[in-house]
Amino acid sequence: MTHQIKTLQDYKETYQKSIQNPEAFWAEQAESFQWQKKWDKVLEWDFRNPNINWFIGGKMNITENCLDRHLETRGDQTAILWEPNDPNQPHKTYSYKELHAEVCRTANALKANGIGKGDRVCFYMPMVPELAIGVLACARIGAIHSVVFAGFSASALADRIKDATCKMVICSDYNHRGAKNIPVKKVVDDALSMDCPSIETVLVHKNTGGDIAWNSLDKWWHEEVDHQSPDCPAEQMDSEDILFILYTSGSTGKPKGVVHTCGGYMVYTCFSFKNVFQYHDNDVYWCTADIGWITGHSYIVYGPLLAGATTMMFEGVPTYPDAGRFWEVCDKHKVNQFYTAPTAIRALMAKGDKYVDKYDLSTLKVIGSVGEPINQEAWDWYNEKVGKGNSPIVDTWWQTETGGILITPLPGITDTKPCYASYPMPGIQLELVDTAGNIIEGNGVEGLLCIKYPWPSILRTTYGDHERCRQVYFSTFEDKYFTGDGARRDEEGRYRIIGRVDDVINVSGHRMGTAEVENAINEHPAVVESAVVGYPHEIKGQGIYAYVIPQDTIKDEPAFEKEVRDLVAKVIGPIAKPDQIQIVPGLPKTRSGKIMRRILRKVASGDVSQLGDISTLLNPEIVEAVKAGAKVKLVG
Repeated sequence: MTHQIKTLQDYKETYQKSIQNPEAFWAEQAESFQWQKKWDKVLEWDFRNPNINWFIGGKMNITENCLDRHLETRGDQTAILWEPNDPNQPHKTYSYKELHAEVCRTANALKANGIGKGDRVCFYMPMVPELAIGVLACARIGAIHSVVFAGFSASALADRIKDATCKMVICSDYNHRGAKNIPVKKVVDDALSMDCPSIETVLVHKNTGGDIAWNSLDKWWHEEVDHQSPDCPAEQMDSEDILFILYTSGSTGKPKGVVHTCGGYMVYTCFSFKNVFQYHDNDVYWCTADIGWITGHSYIVYGPLLAGATTMMFEGVPTYPDAGRFWEVCDKHKVNQFYTAPTAIRALMAKGDKYVDKYDLSTLKVIGSVGEPINQEAWDWYNEKVGKGNSPIVDTWWQTETGGILITPLPGITDTKPCYASYPMPGIQLELVDTAGNIIEGNGVEGLLCIKYPWPSILRTTYGDHERCRQVYFSTFEDKYFTGDGARRDEEGRYRIIGRVDDVINVSGHRMGTAEVENAINEHPAVVESAVVGYPHEIKGQGIYAYVIPQDTIKDEPAFEKEVRDLVAKVIGPIAKPDQIQIVPGLPKTRSGKIMRRILRKVASGDVSQLGDISTLLNPEIVEAVKAGAKVKLVG
């Protein structure tokens, strides 16, 4: 089986072994999986092109390792435990045997509808079991899944369908989310009206049974799936065949289709899941993320199922019907490992202790945080009120592009320090560099976070645009993967992530390209130009602050601001709506026309004590105008 680290000494020895001979280390981890044909060579890599291949020549299917290989030993064990949005509705369980049968039925239905190896299937669904089943069914037959978070707009969905030239969309009729029913199918219909000629079928899962428009491409999930055979042979996949595409915001407006492949992703997600969460048989593990994000892919679906775990899916939101919902669910299902985002922790903390204090959380052994660095106040509350001081916090750092967790404490093994992601996982060789790419040695230092050696679940390319992958991740520093984050290494060698150094904002753990938001704002007919920056937000971590130059004087500012927010929600989705909109006469620009964003960030954060040198600005007088109209109280 995949090696599970048990002691601090074990961690140190495993880490040393993993960096002294990475190929031997990862080959040893890969041995525990079911391969239809073993690999010929462990690794070939070149960060300059980039070209990275793991377990070369190996043939396998990830679903045989998620499902088939568990049937004999844990066929009756719960694989997926689904908790609905409404606490008065019954929860559902799928044993490994039942999940295997459902995945096979769905895989057969996909094949019957013309989906085969290499075809792209787009998912736009709520957190229902059919989403996980559908994703696994694609992997079963070698189709490539592209899950789009069901909060994105029709326009954003259409962009992703077109970029991947998807052949099918799988959606639901409506999405139960808190007190709302969201018309998911209508969003898909709107997206397909934006010229998506590659789509041949829309498979619709009946979730609420609400009224929907029916089109010639539409078919009901239950009519296509339920009568199919519960047996479907797994397609033989090469280690380096694409498993999925997942779109992530970039610093330019167009989203990037991050590509992960079958073999390396399988080995790393299982290894990281077992070690980061210290999962043991009969535990109940719950990650509260959405499968629309990488956290849901790696740590709701693939990692836990590869490890033979019981993984929970939750349809709802943390504050419905009240702010005790997470804790009620932990109590009800006797959850052992709980993994959520700092945004959720801060929102629940703000509601008061009464919601958490009334539930029994004594079964929790590990509590985790993901998506953004967790601040000290939230860390302390989470530790004391949720973990009761007995459940170590794993403050995990990783990215869509990394496929799995790269920096984290190991619970009960390594120490924890508030606000520090702490130590690299085995096989992860971190470096801090300065802006010239010089390595910063020693401890008690700060720099740009890079990784000098590949790990199995590193991204392989950006779909359809390999040059973009090279430019974004591998061109900044020679022979290094650049994370885009700044980091601090303390005196004991722990890492603290300081934040993005490019034009990407981390809103509630979701990366949002500033250019993407600006492009949406600029579609408003009354807007000449805009600039978007992040600013400290007490719940979301970072909020979106938009500076907008209008064509003419705006007579009704609240109405204008609402129009801009609604437009952004329509173009991208509600998660991208600006929290603050400041109307400005101009933007501080250098003589070459580049916006000096550090000034805008300072004003947005309320700190104008040190704006630095503004002599290179074409229009230094604009700075005073921007400060005068600031939406926050300025200090300095």
